[in-house]
Amino acid sequence: MSDLFEAAGLGPKPRSPEAPAAAPADDAARPLADRLRPQRLEDVVGQDHIVAADSPLGRMIKAHRLSSLILWGPPGTGKTTIARLLAAAAGYDFEQISAIFSGVADLKKVFEAARQRRRMGRRTLLFVDEIHRFNRAQQDGFLPFVEDGTVVLVGATTENPSFELNAALLSRAQVLVLNRLEAPALEQLLARAEALTGKALPLQAEARAALIEMADGDGRYLLNLAEELLTMEAPAPLDIEGLTEVVQRRAPLYDKAQEGHYNLISALHKSMRGSDVDAALYWYARMLAGGEGPLYIARRLVRFAVEDIGIADPQALVVANAAKEAYDFLGSPEGELAIANAVIYLATAPKSNAAYKAYGAASRAARETGSLMPPKHILNAPTKLMKELGYSAGYAYDHDAPDEFSGQDYFPEAMERQAFYNPKGKGFEQEIRRRIDYWAELRRKRKDGA
Repeated sequence: MSDLFEAAGLGPKPRSPEAPAAAPADDAARPLADRLRPQRLEDVVGQDHIVAADSPLGRMIKAHRLSSLILWGPPGTGKTTIARLLAAAAGYDFEQISAIFSGVADLKKVFEAARQRRRMGRRTLLFVDEIHRFNRAQQDGFLPFVEDGTVVLVGATTENPSFELNAALLSRAQVLVLNRLEAPALEQLLARAEALTGKALPLQAEARAALIEMADGDGRYLLNLAEELLTMEAPAPLDIEGLTEVVQRRAPLYDKAQEGHYNLISALHKSMRGSDVDAALYWYARMLAGGEGPLYIARRLVRFAVEDIGIADPQALVVANAAKEAYDFLGSPEGELAIANAVIYLATAPKSNAAYKAYGAASRAARETGSLMPPKHILNAPTKLMKELGYSAGYAYDHDAPDEFSGQDYFPEAMERQAFYNPKGKGFEQEIRRRIDYWAELRRKRKDGA
């Protein structure tokens, strides 16, 4: 056991940078995640791209001058810890507030205290957790204190700053993206927990890997699970089944109203467009696991059928609509299988956006040409006056023409003929391409009098 302590820097050997210093004995009641907070930036796991010596934060510390930051990343990736260590390394006073529990009065007190420190030659780093929870007006309230140097603002958010923070605030802060913690980083945390407590997790190798998977990239959640396991008396190391009886799997990170929602539906849509049926099924399952409504996904499949498949497979829209109807009829969980069938069909169908592009081009032409009248020869003439004005004069009934094709021009007389639809020759559009080329040749012959 002494080797275990020494590996974490808890014995007589110098502390390894792989583990933080031991907490005093009277701190034993504190949560394990808190006791294991790193004491140096370089001890933060999984975020070398922003905490290493040659990283943005490393360069700030070397220059002894901090700039305002937005730390954007999933829960449990070290945002609060990084802010604390940054302030300590640069010699700034650290103030922390939460946008969930703080109001205008709290902010005024913080800014006044920062002013007082500034008069004494001290700098203040103000850490705002969940900064996206402040409304636009509250966010604007930070600007003058950031601009005049009263505080260096470090905001933490789990939401995309582009959508949740004011442009004015973003222009004054550098956005640093924190990574979801991968398995090697989470394994480091487990090793530190074992070193600090002097106990090994009562898990078989497969169960240890399953525990890491359960955390879903959240270091704090992993340490909470580890603390629960380290305090139990297990007669033998637990297998995966035993582990799941003791702890609960973390719910997937997914907010149906926020960025996770849009990221996953984008992944599903693009996987189907790329004809990657396995990836499409994975993202579909991920959305369901996160609590997404199946009917929302079904609507997106209908949209995909008309945008990305179109006439290349006319059955695609039928299948997508049928999946929606099947879900309405069956409900959950059987209805989800109908939607999965549609995902498979759409992902493996021939793709064409020719109809989508044709409609867009026709819409632009309609806006540009305004109120041009149809040519008179294709207008009905139910009255004598309309006949006298030339309505329907010269109309050729296609069924009476050779090949049942008159070749007449149906565009407005003041508008040159346009070609909006250009089928790509995939799937059923191969046949449509053949027909269009055939009619184009007939039209040319009619025009030339052949």
